Amino acid sequence: MRIAVMGSGGVGGYFGGRLAHVGEDVTFIARGAHLDAIRRSGLQVKSVAGDFHVHPRATHDPAEVGPVDLVLFCVKAYDTEAAGSQIRPTVGPQTVVLCLLNGVDNEERLAGILGDERVMAGVVHILSTISAPGIISQTAGPRTIKFGEKDGRVSDRARRILAVLTGAGIRAELSTQIQVDLWEKFLFICAQGGVTALGGLTIGEIRGCSETAAFYRGVMEEVAAVARAKGVALPRDAVDRALAFARGLQPGMRSSLAHDLSQGNRLEVETLAGSVVRYGRETGMPTPFNFAIYACLKPHHEKALAARAV
Repeated sequence: MRIAVMGSGGVGGYFGGRLAHVGEDVTFIARGAHLDAIRRSGLQVKSVAGDFHVHPRATHDPAEVGPVDLVLFCVKAYDTEAAGSQIRPTVGPQTVVLCLLNGVDNEERLAGILGDERVMAGVVHILSTISAPGIISQTAGPRTIKFGEKDGRVSDRARRILAVLTGAGIRAELSTQIQVDLWEKFLFICAQGGVTALGGLTIGEIRGCSETAAFYRGVMEEVAAVARAKGVALPRDAVDRALAFARGLQPGMRSSLAHDLSQGNRLEVETLAGSVVRYGRETGMPTPFNFAIYACLKPHHEKALAARAV
């Protein structure tokens, strides 16, 4: 299977690196110093599951790659439209674009660019970042991918992708209810990302303060209420399950949103808390906890945007 990784950061670098490590035909699409380092010295992955080093092909130009069988689409959600247009040269008649972004509407946005039949939705659970050019550091999380067709079918192409992922030692699973899975992850990352970033706290510190823990749960409950108002069949215990997952995390774990805030990077605040606020207004559901996160983090995102424009 010919594979392109669009967005070679924490998610794309880790999972694409796993695929390259077992000999799959993988090309990374990257930019800047990260691209230069991969071309010069390869890609190093430092992981709690074991370190490895690969020397894959890498380019900044999807046109150099040409049509592939699978695109792992792993950019930040705020780059969905731009990156979706850029990867058109890699998308042929049989190409699957597996969307592994945070959020619940990226697949629709990609489908508007590439065609609905090309896009498959996926959910990842991993904490992984670019710690230095050419180096991916995976520090926490179960390192899983759950994916599936939007209509719930278990298709031949999904089975083929599953075989390739599991063959690389990736903990992957097919889903027949991927929309529910997306929203279950969404309610977790809205709380985990929003509260660790806004409070400058680890999950252990959040769990250790009853008021902050109540805020964390409140963020989840708002997202669950909005999801059900939009017709998503979330399980009754979705919030309790997400909280149980959070209790199992390493106490020092933060989030990619907190990491980006600390580095002065752009933030996925529109995709996370901002989406909850907008959906809440559409459905008539109150979202004060998510609004607080959105209102406080949005200026940091706009500051980073302004800095890039200089």
